[in-house]
Amino acid sequence: MKIKDLYPDVITENKEYEFKIKLNPDNPVSWAKTIVGFANNGGGTLFVGVSNEGEAFGITIDEIDKTKNLISRINDRNIFPHAKIGYMMRSVDAEAEHFVLAVNVMKSESIVRYREGDYNEKVFIKGDGSATPATPEEIISLSKRKYGVDNETSRIKYEESGWKEYNELCREYRKDKSVPVVKELQSEEIISQDEYAKSGFLMFKDDYDGEDSMISCRLWTGKDKTGATLDSDRFRGSLAIVFKRALAFIERNTKIGWRKTANGGREEIRAYPKEAVREALVNAIAHRDYSINGTQIDVDIYSDRIDIVSPGSWLLPKAYDEYPIGSIPSIRRNSIISACLDVANLMERGGTGFQTMIKSYEECEDHLQPVVMIYPGFLDLRLFDKMYEGNNDEYEITDISDRDKVIEILRTQGPKSVRELQELLYYKNRSHFLKEVINPLINSDKIYRDGNVKSPTALIKLKR
Repeated sequence: MKIKDLYPDVITENKEYEFKIKLNPDNPVSWAKTIVGFANNGGGTLFVGVSNEGEAFGITIDEIDKTKNLISRINDRNIFPHAKIGYMMRSVDAEAEHFVLAVNVMKSESIVRYREGDYNEKVFIKGDGSATPATPEEIISLSKRKYGVDNETSRIKYEESGWKEYNELCREYRKDKSVPVVKELQSEEIISQDEYAKSGFLMFKDDYDGEDSMISCRLWTGKDKTGATLDSDRFRGSLAIVFKRALAFIERNTKIGWRKTANGGREEIRAYPKEAVREALVNAIAHRDYSINGTQIDVDIYSDRIDIVSPGSWLLPKAYDEYPIGSIPSIRRNSIISACLDVANLMERGGTGFQTMIKSYEECEDHLQPVVMIYPGFLDLRLFDKMYEGNNDEYEITDISDRDKVIEILRTQGPKSVRELQELLYYKNRSHFLKEVINPLINSDKIYRDGNVKSPTALIKLKR
């Protein structure tokens, strides 16, 4: 019997139909890629019990049950987001002992991936023949018409008062220091036309309390995690808040110094360029896989480098270093979160963010250039410390203490309150800041407090 005798519209394999005699449990990718490909296209049907030539031999009821269980297990363990699947069976003989099982796969609204091993993901699309790995261009095309887990329209209406932290972020980084208006948020599809927030935008809301926004930061004594931590913190809540706090943690725990220039002057140098750190942290927030429960972004500061590790596999078929610099295709795992960062002027459009990091290290040797390391299930973006002994011997570098930083701020910016200085130097604890920085400077007669010691309006000034 031919398959067209059971399904008159089905004549041969194409983008909507594929035939399999049986599904091999020992090599699930050989048939699961078809399910993934159908989900990434317009949907389709996998017929089990049919040869490549369209002969409908069928399988038994017992084999049908085993096949359904196999598909369910692989869909649950290896396919993400899980494909939506339905079943239909038709008898191929008068005795009703053998049946063709039709596995109907519905179109997905997200890019569906097949995970091999420990989250090593591949994207497949369905062609006229079998399903094949998607090219970078095809993945980009998919990303433009499909949406991730952050694109659901919520029942919460956008009100500026509920997104104060996000709007402060916009004021800080947008060139015109403005807050986005409703029409701009609508045009970027961050909110719907009737002003309801997308799920990704909810993660920037002031009262967001999901665990999936967590960033864990640690400062280590050496080059690995075998030593003790000198400082650590975990930030959760609104992505606007955790971004600012993680950035402050890095700033607090990395060095700023001076180096001599060729003409005998000196210029400020940072262990890590501010723009490189910001881009790396933004990249981790924008591209992490928020669907992997129980994970977080990890920021580990070692004596010679920073590792910013985010959950989520590399979607492109080649490693990042196989693409020429400046030509890595831009793929957004989280379209709305990325759009929110775009609007705040934090994320480079067109995939040029990594180029910004490279440019900030352009004076450094090749072995100090920022790198992306790809591991099963996560990405590690590594930045190297320009001031670490041995990383840079071209200049004489002198570390600036926090007390020196206060003197420099007062010299260049004028009098400041203790609170303002504390915020500029990223100290969490006021008492610690007074004990370690302000009081020693007052006692050494370099600065003085103009006003009552307990007054929040009292200013710290330089002694003339």
